[in-house]
Amino acid sequence: MEEEVYDPIEEEPHTIRHGVLVSLEELTPSSPHFTDGSSIRVTGKLKEYHLETSTALITDGGYQLKIYTEQMNELNIQVGFTYQFIGELVFRPNSNEPVLQARVGRNVNGIDLNLYKKSLKLLKRFQADNMRGETTT
Repeated sequence: MEEEVYDPIEEEPHTIRHGVLVSLEELTPSSPHFTDGSSIRVTGKLKEYHLETSTALITDGGYQLKIYTEQMNELNIQVGFTYQFIGELVFRPNSNEPVLQARVGRNVNGIDLNLYKKSLKLLKRFQADNMRGETTT
């Protein structure tokens, strides 16, 4: 009787999608990223953190997003600091309020948020121009 050998190459690869850079301001119902399961990367100042529920609230300008942090045991979270999170948006039943199920988080305190926003806009403009150029050739 021949023993079955596990071959990881034959297994279906588990792909982790990259987090698309999205500002909290852009995260509106009209955004293509405002969908259940959308993988995004957001940055904001930590306004609240509740250890017992592993939930955080980040803000940027007048915009905010709730974050589930239960998958991140190593992150030392401090209210008032700036963080960047990567994860998937989830929507509760009967709610249009998204929550980010974070899988990665990092402290980016000290980042110049105004300069970050400017560079994000330039990157998006570059990507849009690049995509437009590829479709016309």
